[in-house]
Amino acid sequence: MSDVRIEPSVLSGSILVPPSKSAAHRAVICSALAGGGNLFEDGVEYLSNDIRATIRAMKTLLSGTDGTPVQVYCGESGSTLRFLIPVAAALGIPAMFTGEGRLPQRPIGVYLDCLPQHGVKCETAGGLPLAIHGKLTPGKFILPGNVSSQFITGLLLALPVLDGGSEIRLSTPLESAGYVDMTIDILKDFGIKIEAEENGWIVPGNQSYSVPPYKPYKVERDWSQAAFFLAAGTLGGKIRLEGLNPDSRQGDRAAEMLFRSFGADIAWEGKQLTVTPKKRNGIEIDAAQIPDLVPVLAATAALCRGQTRIYNAQRLRIKESDRLAAMADGLTRLGGKVKETEDGLLIDGVKTLHGGEVNGCNDHRIVMAFAIAALKADGCVTIHDAQSVRKSYPDFFEDYNRLGGKAYVVRMG
Repeated sequence: MSDVRIEPSVLSGSILVPPSKSAAHRAVICSALAGGGNLFEDGVEYLSNDIRATIRAMKTLLSGTDGTPVQVYCGESGSTLRFLIPVAAALGIPAMFTGEGRLPQRPIGVYLDCLPQHGVKCETAGGLPLAIHGKLTPGKFILPGNVSSQFITGLLLALPVLDGGSEIRLSTPLESAGYVDMTIDILKDFGIKIEAEENGWIVPGNQSYSVPPYKPYKVERDWSQAAFFLAAGTLGGKIRLEGLNPDSRQGDRAAEMLFRSFGADIAWEGKQLTVTPKKRNGIEIDAAQIPDLVPVLAATAALCRGQTRIYNAQRLRIKESDRLAAMADGLTRLGGKVKETEDGLLIDGVKTLHGGEVNGCNDHRIVMAFAIAALKADGCVTIHDAQSVRKSYPDFFEDYNRLGGKAYVVRMG
């Protein structure tokens, strides 16, 4: 375990945004299924703990094709777990899935409902460990769209290799739709066809993954991580973000619009997205499609004049932490005015936060959000569980300091 001690500062300068963790998960799985190996073994630019978990888990799965049960360790990665359960079932590989942190308690009930109807036996006490046996059969899969789009992605990755066509139908409206769009785009890159319909998708069977003709496969830059520096620019100096795709299908592409709504001056200068501060104001935020942005949006809202209301964010209570409770508690400890609601937060902005001590809840996005809030504190802020940034952005504090931040990590575990 570790702490990070942050002194007030202003971030400014240029930053190359890291590759998208969400896209990298999908590309690693597709590449492995295409026989293309690990996309990141050579010339590693950035490997978070979650991507390492997916690489390791895919190697484990593909070593189990002789019918021997395999142990698939997913670390703390919900994407690794939820993407690979149906993939293992489609390949007919008996597997025991395990994990750590909050992952064993995170919901997998969607699969427990639909997979047994298609030839897969699931053995669990309600979470992890989860053992699956049997080969997935094609057909109609009905699942909710408002729990997690990761279940849909998992099926989209698995169903094309079955010996018949399948369809996915949603029983409730889809949330985080951008992540499903990303999945379909990456599947197309690897030779897989998905047909979108009004309330679901048609997935032809007997398809084969193929390695794209262009190498190395380019994983686009991450709008989720870019949001932390958009927030820093909104609160402080001019920041130039490099490498982002202005036409990205990532749901968190909405960060540009949201921080502009807070009052920041945001513009494209060639291929760079620049952000400079202006007068800040509170806004209304529907988080249904952008749940990962909520922590950093809350940190920014705490320092905007007026009230910000964040709603449709109830899913954040079952992430790596209860992110609504974590942000409300930490910002309040620093002098913010935050009230939890059933599905979100009500935040009345203050001019300056105070120094103090907050719990990072072993949650990468909580730690990084508090690091942004600490820029505008009147004293030193200590954040616990700093090591959790390794889950998605191992170089976060190095990049933060490169832009002029004053973050001192101690006892890194």
